[in-house]
Amino acid sequence: MTHNAQRIRPRRFTIEEYYKMSDAGILRADDRVELIEGEIFEMSPVGTPHSSSVVRLTRLLILAVGDKAVVSTQHPIRLGKRSQPEPDILILKPRGDDYAEAHPEPKDVLWLIEVSDTTLNYDRTTKLSLYARFNVPETWIVNLTDKRLEIYREPSPRGYKLARFLEGTDTASPERLPKFSVSVKSIFGQP
Repeated sequence: MTHNAQRIRPRRFTIEEYYKMSDAGILRADDRVELIEGEIFEMSPVGTPHSSSVVRLTRLLILAVGDKAVVSTQHPIRLGKRSQPEPDILILKPRGDDYAEAHPEPKDVLWLIEVSDTTLNYDRTTKLSLYARFNVPETWIVNLTDKRLEIYREPSPRGYKLARFLEGTDTASPERLPKFSVSVKSIFGQP
């Protein structure tokens, strides 16, 4: 008896198809979703500690980087043809069109930041490996659960090669803007 088994696979979407779903009303403007590896994921609701951290970091970054970089909050980054995540904060190279012509790509990114509490495991696994595979040079995870800053550098197809974990009075500077320095305590709003 022969058995012809066909493997059932999920249907993965491209970024263009994702936008067509929005244009057709399948995805609404107020839907909190992002496209990861061709799959559409619902994003977690944003709680007060998360929101407060994004606001605090955005203020610190804008004041510190001035016109040397663009600080973009909760906007998409295009990663290949099937992924368009929305990191909490993107720190981008200045571009004449202020990113009106196209969403940023990894070549535009100085570094990005994910603020994590309920999504910590997802950010550390799924999103971190995606960022590394697409050569985002540096990713920071603001770990609200442990009050720790996680810094990932040296992207490769298998993940980031370098990881640093900072707490308390430690200070952090991104590789691509080394004059910017921030204390971990200030990231968490501690005196």
